[in-house]
Amino acid sequence: VCQEISDIDHKMPQEYKGKNGIPYISPKDFYDKNGIDFANAKKVSEEDYFLLSKKFAPQKNDIIFPRYGTIGVVRVIEENIKLLVSYSCACIRVEYINMQYVVAYLNSELAKLEIKKYTNKTTQPNVGLKSIKKFIIPLPPLNEQKRIVAKIEELLPYIEQYAEKEEKLTALHQQFPEQLKKSILQAAIQGKLTEQNPNDEPASALIERIKAEKLRPIAEKKLKKPKVISEIIMRDNLPYEIVNGEERCIADEVPFEIPESWVWVRLGEIGETNIGLTYNPSDVASDGTIVLRSGNIQDGKIDVSSDIVKVNLDIPENKRCYKNDLLICARNGSKKLVGKAAIIDKDGYSFGAFMAIFRSPFNKYIYYYLSSPLFRNDFDGINTTTINQITQSNLNNRLIPLPSLNEQLRIVEKIETLFSTLQNLSQK
Repeated sequence: VCQEISDIDHKMPQEYKGKNGIPYISPKDFYDKNGIDFANAKKVSEEDYFLLSKKFAPQKNDIIFPRYGTIGVVRVIEENIKLLVSYSCACIRVEYINMQYVVAYLNSELAKLEIKKYTNKTTQPNVGLKSIKKFIIPLPPLNEQKRIVAKIEELLPYIEQYAEKEEKLTALHQQFPEQLKKSILQAAIQGKLTEQNPNDEPASALIERIKAEKLRPIAEKKLKKPKVISEIIMRDNLPYEIVNGEERCIADEVPFEIPESWVWVRLGEIGETNIGLTYNPSDVASDGTIVLRSGNIQDGKIDVSSDIVKVNLDIPENKRCYKNDLLICARNGSKKLVGKAAIIDKDGYSFGAFMAIFRSPFNKYIYYYLSSPLFRNDFDGINTTTINQITQSNLNNRLIPLPSLNEQLRIVEKIETLFSTLQNLSQK
């Protein structure tokens, strides 16, 4: 039913750099949805055009049918210009039937079945010209072909809108679990995930006990007094920080209100942090101490099933980590991996120079704080250098909303229950 199904001579022409070159079209020149990019296509000389078009000269309204790669993704030549079409494509010329009807057929599921049936399963799958000529096409009368094309053109904008909406819906569906996790974590650290229990000891009493514990070895002269001692108080509904006796309002640092029984506190006031071990390639051994690195944190857990480095060194005490320590990625080529954390599940590890350890009685709660949008936004604000890192000073200086110990336990339990439910729903 087609006037001709052919291709040009099978010879690869040289690219022509001069003026008035003739476009040599291949599938890479197809626009995503429709049309052909003639302007940026390879150009050939008049001489090559004359030689290669002897067999077949493509013209306006021919249908280009790729025979390799993106087989069957067709385009119509809509320009009345001289051009060549790569011999990797067939050109279909229609005279006696409606050209747009043929295009609609070639874009249909029926044509895809024909393409699949006739595709040669070689190293580079392809469909031959003779096979294309064998494609079966349902052929109504010419006037009905025109009515079918008109109806397709009428419905196509709605189909495209539907496809766009379906694509957006699919993207939202894929993003929903992670977005919901972020919302859960944000609600948790704002005190909105669990009910407040008036019988809980306020977090301020917890802070006082921590302060007393930290001051005891200083009073006993076992430790030096820290350079910075921070205390945050509320006055007239505004937060003030007292650092080494000097007081200042920090309302601009506090991103949201927290329950009355909670307190804002610098992370360094409720725990201690260390940066990891530096070692030489010669220290690496098949037997020794495992040095935890960023790759050993997978889905919030320690994973030493692969990507293991062991060193044969005498590990200093401050480079050792213990069960319930919080391992944090402190520096990484990827900004989004900085802050990735996991609670260490057993003693006996060391940790690498690009990692940090945070040691605190509240690590389960702090782990979820590090996973929250609050920490991520905070980190993005302080990381203004080209190096993706959070220093010990930056980590210790982070402002964290702290509930009572009992409420921390309730929050952690609630988060883990919700995350487990979400995971089960995502797998269905």
